[in-house]
Amino acid sequence: MPSSRAQQNARRSIAAAPTAELRERVLSALRNLLHERSFESVSVAEIIAAAGVSRASFYFYFPSKQAVLAELVRRAVGQGHEAAQPWTGGQQVPHDALRAGVSSGAQLWQENAGVLKAIVESWGSDDQLRELWLEQMETFTAAAVARIESDPEALRRLSGVDVHAVAASLTWLGERLYYLAAAGVQPFTDRDVLVDTLTHAWVSTLYADPSHRP
Repeated sequence: MPSSRAQQNARRSIAAAPTAELRERVLSALRNLLHERSFESVSVAEIIAAAGVSRASFYFYFPSKQAVLAELVRRAVGQGHEAAQPWTGGQQVPHDALRAGVSSGAQLWQENAGVLKAIVESWGSDDQLRELWLEQMETFTAAAVARIESDPEALRRLSGVDVHAVAASLTWLGERLYYLAAAGVQPFTDRDVLVDTLTHAWVSTLYADPSHRP
């Protein structure tokens, strides 16, 4: 006969699946609402209704709608680091790797437009979201700094310049142009223009010749 502890563990395992599903339903509900609505206009009650969960279930997982958005943003940022891997990983020709990363980043923003527009439009007026977005953007800057510092040519190109400041500037430029594209602002709604512009900014800043080879 199973021990009391084994029975308790079994009950926890059975309970874990549906409760994890409830959490995902809350996340999906906000994500879907943000396709058509601004984050500011969406209420917790609307998220609960769209998710089909109880108020108690919502607050078991998330203390606020900001916390739901934060989780969605963290997931998108994780995907963003995967998109940047061709360049940050240093395994490909820099020009080609940067173009591939910029193009993947544009696709990521398109797929997560509601979520990413929400954080960009909200972090300036919400302290919790401000801290979140600054932290997440710094992860991109830190990855860029590490890649630059591992590349002798890029370091020579930036000799005498604050590498962190350059990396942060390029990272925030990407954030702004991706946001403008997601918001339907010309000319960045044209994917080719967006990718060409951002790739040129990165390559011309970090490498003396766009045809640079490692």
